[in-house]
Amino acid sequence: MTQFTPAQVRTYYDRNTSAFVALGQGGGAIHRAVWGPGVQPRHEAFRYVEDQIADRIRALSPGIARPHIVDLGCGVGASLCYLAAQLPTMTGTGVTLSPVQAEVAAHRIQAQELSNRVKCLEGDYNHVPSEVPAADLAYAIESFVHGQEPVRFFAQCAALVRAGGSLVICDDFRRPTADAGAQSAIDRFRRGWHVNALLGSDELRALASQAGFVHRSTTDLSRYLELDRPRDRAIRVLAATTGWIPAMWSRYGALLGGSALQECLQRGWIGYDLVVFERR
Repeated sequence: MTQFTPAQVRTYYDRNTSAFVALGQGGGAIHRAVWGPGVQPRHEAFRYVEDQIADRIRALSPGIARPHIVDLGCGVGASLCYLAAQLPTMTGTGVTLSPVQAEVAAHRIQAQELSNRVKCLEGDYNHVPSEVPAADLAYAIESFVHGQEPVRFFAQCAALVRAGGSLVICDDFRRPTADAGAQSAIDRFRRGWHVNALLGSDELRALASQAGFVHRSTTDLSRYLELDRPRDRAIRVLAATTGWIPAMWSRYGALLGGSALQECLQRGWIGYDLVVFERR
C-alpha cells in the first residue's frame, strides 16, 4: 500500500485536530479511552496510558532529580501537561508534525502555567529537532504508526534517550492471521488514518534491539477498549453503505478508518499494546 509522506500526515492532523478534540472526551488528549483494571470514571480511562507512563517516570533512577520527558507525536500537548501536573519535578518536550497542534499546545501550556517546564515544538520525530534535550524517558502514544521509517524512529530514540532510560510505545500492532478478510479491513484502516508502520510484535522488538533497546514488557490493552458504542455502530453503517465513494474518503476518511480499526480489533487482526523498552 502507498506510504503517506510526513506532509500528508501533517495535513491530516491540521485538518482533523479540531474535530478530534471536540469529539473526544479526554480533556483534549487525542487518544483512546482504556478501561483498565480498577478504572471507574471516564476521565480515568482517558488517562490510563498516561498513568502507566507516570509510573515508569517514578521508577526512574532516584538520582535523576529533574527527569526530562519527550513526547514523540505530542498532539495538542494534553498528555505532557497531565504528566507535568502529576510530577512537579519533571520537564517535558513534545514534538508534533502539525503546526495547528503546536499552536493549540502552546496555548494549553500557557493556560496551565507550565511554560517554565513544558514546551511543544513543530517537528518530525524521525528528525528530532536539535533543541530537544536528552530524555530520561520518551514515549509515543498512537503516533508510531504514522512514521514512514521505523528503523529511523528507533535510531532517533537511541540518540535521544539516555542509557538506562525508557522508551514507551502505545499503539496498534498487527496480529498473525490467516483470515482472508483481514487485509481489506487493515487497508481501509491504514488509508483512513494515514498509517505507515503497522508492525508485528516480533518485528517491533527486533528493530528496537538493533537500535540498542532491551524489551521489558508488553501489555495487551485491546480488551479494555470501547469497541461497540452507538456512534461506532452508526459509523459502521455509513462505511458499509457509502465507504466505496471516493468523496466519502476525502471528507470522512478518519471515521471510515476508525470503523475499519474497530473491526480489526474485534476480530483480533490488530491489537493495542503498551510496550516498554530500556536503553542499553
